[in-house]
Amino acid sequence: MELFELSLCEVRDLLRKGEVSAEAVTRSCLNRINATEPSVKALLGRRDEAALKQARAMDAARPADFSDKPLWGVPVTVKDVLTVKGMPTTAASKILEGFVPPYDAHVVEKLEQAGAIILGKNNMDEFAMGSTTEHSAYAATTNPWDVERVPGGSSGGSAASVAACQCFASLGSDTGGSIRQPASLCGCVGIKPTYGRVSRYGLLAYASSFDQVGPMTRTVEDAAAMLQVIAGHDRRDSTCSPVAVPDYNAAMTAQADLKGLKLGLPREFFGHEGLDAGVAAACQKAVDAARELGAEIVEVSLPHTEYSIASYYILAAAEASSNLARYDGVRYGHRTAAPKNLEDMYTSSRTEGFGPEVQRRILLGSYVLSAGYYDAYYRKAAQVRRLIRQDYLDALRQCDMLVAPVSPVPAWKIGEMGGDPLQMYFMDIFTLSLNLAGLPGLSVPVGMSGSLPVGIQLMGRAFDEGRLFLAGDKLTRVLGTHNQRAPM
Repeated sequence: MELFELSLCEVRDLLRKGEVSAEAVTRSCLNRINATEPSVKALLGRRDEAALKQARAMDAARPADFSDKPLWGVPVTVKDVLTVKGMPTTAASKILEGFVPPYDAHVVEKLEQAGAIILGKNNMDEFAMGSTTEHSAYAATTNPWDVERVPGGSSGGSAASVAACQCFASLGSDTGGSIRQPASLCGCVGIKPTYGRVSRYGLLAYASSFDQVGPMTRTVEDAAAMLQVIAGHDRRDSTCSPVAVPDYNAAMTAQADLKGLKLGLPREFFGHEGLDAGVAAACQKAVDAARELGAEIVEVSLPHTEYSIASYYILAAAEASSNLARYDGVRYGHRTAAPKNLEDMYTSSRTEGFGPEVQRRILLGSYVLSAGYYDAYYRKAAQVRRLIRQDYLDALRQCDMLVAPVSPVPAWKIGEMGGDPLQMYFMDIFTLSLNLAGLPGLSVPVGMSGSLPVGIQLMGRAFDEGRLFLAGDKLTRVLGTHNQRAPM
């Protein structure tokens, strides 16, 4: 096997033993990027020379103890919605073209402290608004399993980079499924942590009460190792929880099977009329495997699921309209060339800088927050959000975790939904409600629908990511989807 084909934990162990150098591992990934990037288009920015220079310096000053460097020499990428000091950060938008942040996001600091080597910034849907990565202002990322299909979104560049073996892990962000859905469509692992588990400092905001940073990898073990590094309290983020971070590897390896665990199947998800037959079959196979591993399977209900799309798109758009008001052509980012007056500068700068999907959500958000409509839309959506969260809490009193499909269909053709944004929104039916509830969700590959990968999501109680890793690791190993990668 080539070095880039190994899992993160495998290459990490080789680096610690001195059997390979950080430079050799980095060069292997960069060569892989050169071979795959022309067709995949997963990266918006690269730092090849800086990465190699960093790797050489690390090899020259190899530590004797790796206890505080758990990712020493491991090449990773990060979604372009996270600030990296001295490197352009655009959120795939023209409004931020040329912006170079003077500071690192908290999670980027944690990666660098752990010894990771950042290779580049991943493409995404503009400001994380989209489910296909076609809404980038710069390029449309493709799915490594079939370059005529979408990789999902908004963290599609991160998922494609991992699936194409350009890196060993990537950081994405999940506002309504933007880690789990592309992980499913690209056949890799992705976890949305509990809201507050990971700091949002340095994350360019879309919807602040929904956004959460999480890792995307090729194995569950790798995802646990990445979350171990980035999780924890950060005083710069007032929503970041002080709850202690457990040992995820210990939780994942606590038992050899799933005996004693009770898994709940939400009838609203498995009985959904839009569920593709191939996706349903792969998910059922995973449920059967869980049963054979000793888990008890029970049916549960999330009765307010049908309102999740309406509630999410009202609340998230409202928060987006507020968060994106700062991009006005005054402080930083794009400013129109020759404005007639102050109002024209604001209007023209934002019209030229924001793409159609972002403009659509800003307009929707401004509308639902406006006088006369706030009570009818925003307040009602917030009340429904509380009901949806209560549905999850009630269901999780009956079981240890919930199991459901991630996407109702496998990856679709590029451009297939370009003229119908509502159809694209409905693709998020299985992921949105978990963000409304603020609970953790792990997407793992469980099989194929034809030649395309299928993922299933495990959803748990607040701060119970360790138990999700336990179930996800056991399932992927039994199903043969452990360390799955695209055949390209």
